[in-house]
Amino acid sequence: MHDHCSNCRTNDCAYAQKLVGDEDSVIIMTHEPSWLIDWYWDDVSGKNISHLISDYLKGRCKLRMAGDLHHYMRHSSVKSDGPVHVPHLLVNGCGGAFLHPTHVFSKFKKFQGVSYECKAAYPSYVDSSRIALGNILKFRKKNWQFDFIGGIIYFILVFSMFPQCKLDHILQERSFSGHLRSFIGTVWSAFIYMLEHSYVSLAGALLLLIVAITFVPPKVSRKKRVIIGVLHVSAHLASALILMLLLELGVETCVQHKLLATSGYHTLYQWYRTVESEHFPDPTGLRARIEQWTYGLYPACIKYLMSAFDIPEVMAVTRSNLCKNGIDSLSRAGAYVYYASVFLYFWVFSTPVVSLVFGSYLYICINWLHIHFDEAFSSLRIANYKAFTRFHIKSDGDLEVFTLAVDKVPKEWKLDPDWEAESKEPRQFSHLNKFPSKWSAAATHQDPLHTVKIVDQFVIQKTDKSDIGSSNGSVNQ
Repeated sequence: MHDHCSNCRTNDCAYAQKLVGDEDSVIIMTHEPSWLIDWYWDDVSGKNISHLISDYLKGRCKLRMAGDLHHYMRHSSVKSDGPVHVPHLLVNGCGGAFLHPTHVFSKFKKFQGVSYECKAAYPSYVDSSRIALGNILKFRKKNWQFDFIGGIIYFILVFSMFPQCKLDHILQERSFSGHLRSFIGTVWSAFIYMLEHSYVSLAGALLLLIVAITFVPPKVSRKKRVIIGVLHVSAHLASALILMLLLELGVETCVQHKLLATSGYHTLYQWYRTVESEHFPDPTGLRARIEQWTYGLYPACIKYLMSAFDIPEVMAVTRSNLCKNGIDSLSRAGAYVYYASVFLYFWVFSTPVVSLVFGSYLYICINWLHIHFDEAFSSLRIANYKAFTRFHIKSDGDLEVFTLAVDKVPKEWKLDPDWEAESKEPRQFSHLNKFPSKWSAAATHQDPLHTVKIVDQFVIQKTDKSDIGSSNGSVNQ
């Protein structure tokens, strides 16, 4: 019976009862594993299916199967004195585009008043928890597109704090602890300045806080959602402020050591002019004539193009002018140039950090709080851990269930020469051929024929009349 019965009416259930004999066994397949989903979200769904199983099938439903969650789990009922309407609950969604964790559902024990225990989980709880570590180590590699918006968000958070002019007290400290203490104090001062005087950064932080709180799944209470959201945003804000201050300290150090802001915006052009005649000789005077013909446009273009490529110098000179004369001394065009140059460097510095912070957030949530199981594993884009379930009806009427799995899926395939050489006459089903698959793994050691394994095997006994209404099922492993 498939999942359209999840919305069946009473007449449909009565019709289903007529189709099922007293000694028949039934497997019900639905799209979602309601026993796990309802437990996780503290919800109740599939009432019609439950009604069909308990009031009409009365012990003849031996197995419930579902997909949707991209892993394999089987729970079997614990023997008890009360009636057990479904002895086995099985989820196999291992054909999905990515993997879902199993350890998030490790505390599932009861369904409709019946106790269950986990008989098989693929990947195992330990492996599932270990895979989640990839959110810290691999999040940026798997989701490099996140860099674009992440860098912009960090820049908005600290936009109002540029430039930081009074940094001498940090550089003048003589001990590491003194440097660290002054650095942390300056970060805190920048945060207070944002709260008291900033408009853009404060608005960005508040908007990010709202998004972060909304992003937390409603599985947890409203109070916990606020706490998690505040801690999440605090980590991002602290990281952005630290990166901002490190960038400003770098520029300040270069200025103090006469490496930047030594001769205005066109230092690179001036250097070029000093070596032009030596390295780019012009015995015919062509440059002078081009300058005359273009009314000075030719050298001006070179001058300003070199300024565009000398971003550190532009940033340092503008910063020095701002610290000396104030923000009012900067023209609108000058402000655009300054903040654009700051953004380019800050974006490069911040993108690895924003991915690290967000990946760490997902790791903590999935392994400690058991939330964000969809986001935390879909972000890893794991194509491995594939499995499928097969049934075998034994001669005595018992049903044997096998689940076969492959830990690592080959990424490269090739045409199987044995398949091509095998005769296709007479035509028959491919599984009857000696070489049923047209493709084989490019790397022999990764071929599923060599790596496939059985991750679960159990037997469902044939229904007897004594089982009706009080069946506990059977598990043979």
